Amino acid sequence: MNQASSTTTSGSAAGMHPREFVAFIAALMAVNALGVDLMLPALADMGAQLGVATANHRQWIITAYMLGFGSGQLVYGPLADRFGRKPILLATLAGFVAASVFAAGSQTFAALLGARVLQGLMSASTRVLAVAIVRDRFHGRQMARTLSVAQMIFFLVPIMAPTLGQLLLDTLGPWRFIFYALAAFAAFVLAWSSLRLVETLSIERRGALSLAALGSAYRLTLTNRFSAGYAVAAAMTFGGIIAFVSSAQQIFVEEFGMGDRFTYLFAACAFAMGVASFANSRLVERLGTRLISQAAVLGLIALSVGHIAVILLGVESLVSYMLFQALSMTCIGLCGSNFGAMAMEPVGHIAGTASSIQGFITSVGAVIVGSLIGQSYNGTTLPLAIGYLGIGIAVLGVVLVVEEGKLFHARQTP
Repeated sequence: MNQASSTTTSGSAAGMHPREFVAFIAALMAVNALGVDLMLPALADMGAQLGVATANHRQWIITAYMLGFGSGQLVYGPLADRFGRKPILLATLAGFVAASVFAAGSQTFAALLGARVLQGLMSASTRVLAVAIVRDRFHGRQMARTLSVAQMIFFLVPIMAPTLGQLLLDTLGPWRFIFYALAAFAAFVLAWSSLRLVETLSIERRGALSLAALGSAYRLTLTNRFSAGYAVAAAMTFGGIIAFVSSAQQIFVEEFGMGDRFTYLFAACAFAMGVASFANSRLVERLGTRLISQAAVLGLIALSVGHIAVILLGVESLVSYMLFQALSMTCIGLCGSNFGAMAMEPVGHIAGTASSIQGFITSVGAVIVGSLIGQSYNGTTLPLAIGYLGIGIAVLGVVLVVEEGKLFHARQTP
């Protein structure tokens, strides 16, 4: 898509003012963010009521959702490239509402995990379609900037979600009302989509839903080193977020004894990612996706080495943990939208299918990385710090392979 067509699409196809469009994309992303973060204060209550004896097993309430979220993305891209973005979005948002109601009524831990997988399967469309709809309108640095602005709004959700979840627990009581709240928010986004979103994929740009077409799209997405490489890099950095989210309650409550302040401390760390996205939205068109993301990876490595040293020296405290965690989340936030934009750039003409494949790689890879780190929690912050160092080194290796050993250059993605 050339700049002229992008501008035309931007002004008319979505049927929204640019600010409303960004808010809408952020709301789509927020469906998934709320699905993860709203229930964090209630994990202990869920585990107690549903008979979960091992504290680390409560993390599966998060990872089960993410497994469904990752797997579902393989389906929605091809469907959206064939039938358009809007009908797939409406159907899956309705499915998320139903899955949330089912989760609220779960009587066993297994049933809750099943409902969480179903929630993830339904919300997977929000990630695929948010990226595809933005790619329908923008490309390159402009796409990265748009995604950064949307993510800046989106990152307010993790800041507010645990506090909102705690408020629901305090005012309504049972943890089940958290899932009813998720259903209500998804219903709101469903209504917004139905009334305001105009289809962004024109009839002439829709592809055939055939094995040959899918095979060609999969082959292109998986063999292009920028598309596949930066999707893998995004998976590892996203894994750092999942590791933190999964173990945050245990770290703050069990290690530091901050149960009454958990939601505020979690919000402070999440706020760092919002600041990073805001900074990225202002700087990316001037500095470029490569310079910002590569500097952030090196920063994550340096911070992790410093954090490990503090822990091994026996001087770790709540203050030091908060400082290192917030700065590490800032680095991760500077990687996310930039890696996503660079991965999508060479496959924009098959944005829906490519977004599905990349989303699958990113989400399932993140679940694997995040679960390995989260399940290694041993009552200290050392496993998380070591995990972040491993993520930083691995991502740097992937970037060096993708960029053929060159860092901090303004190369254009083919």
